[in-house]
Amino acid sequence: MKVLTILRHPQEVIGKRWREDQPPEQARVLGLARDALCFVAATGQHYPFEDFRKDLHSVHLVQPRDDDFPELEERLRKTEAFFTQLLDAPGAVGEERLIQVILDTLRFISATGQYESFSQYLEHLEAGGPPHVVAAFDTMQEAQSWLDKHPAPPRFASVLIGNDYHAVMYDRETNFRRLPPARSINYYLVDLEEQAPPVATAAFTTHEEAEAWLKAQPTPARREWVLIGSELYLAAYHPNVNHRALYPLSLADGYRDEE
Repeated sequence: MKVLTILRHPQEVIGKRWREDQPPEQARVLGLARDALCFVAATGQHYPFEDFRKDLHSVHLVQPRDDDFPELEERLRKTEAFFTQLLDAPGAVGEERLIQVILDTLRFISATGQYESFSQYLEHLEAGGPPHVVAAFDTMQEAQSWLDKHPAPPRFASVLIGNDYHAVMYDRETNFRRLPPARSINYYLVDLEEQAPPVATAAFTTHEEAEAWLKAQPTPARREWVLIGSELYLAAYHPNVNHRALYPLSLADGYRDEE
């Protein structure tokens, strides 16, 4: 299974078992597995995960405990138990490899002690925040310097340069490194607009006034609509990189009819 699809295909196993009338506990288990796969992908950990899977019996499986996240640890254990049982169930014939990827993903998060970052990622998802980024830079020069000097960059993760999304493209076999523009925020704004008509909670005359307001908030909302002049903007907060941004709704133009 290729490194770029290894975390995508197991979602089919989860989707096949998702039911609208399922018990709440099963929804939590399936949801956590779905989000664990997305977390490893969104943070660009394809290569570390691939290496982990090749050496599952190494010392890495000694799981470091983190007493600050007992609920998350318990959820990971329950989810692992669910898919371990599913692996031997008659209805899972033909899906063994995909189920094993899910199990490996859960064990990877635990074995590498990523409770805090995974917990923050889950909180961001729950709040409906903007697409996840692994870093934020003021200029392209800063971002390029970071990428050039990074010993093992993330693979196909997102970063912010100014308020613009860029993809981190890295291939360790060829040492290919690029930061092309990405359209994550465009599709995100389309989705928000389709969910409910945007309603501004604050209005400003200038962009500078809106930026000052956003910067002055000690803990901003993950997302909030504001009006600047006559244009709607999404005031967004990326807590993992402590970045605040104003995205114009007009970024959604031209993307509404794309699949």
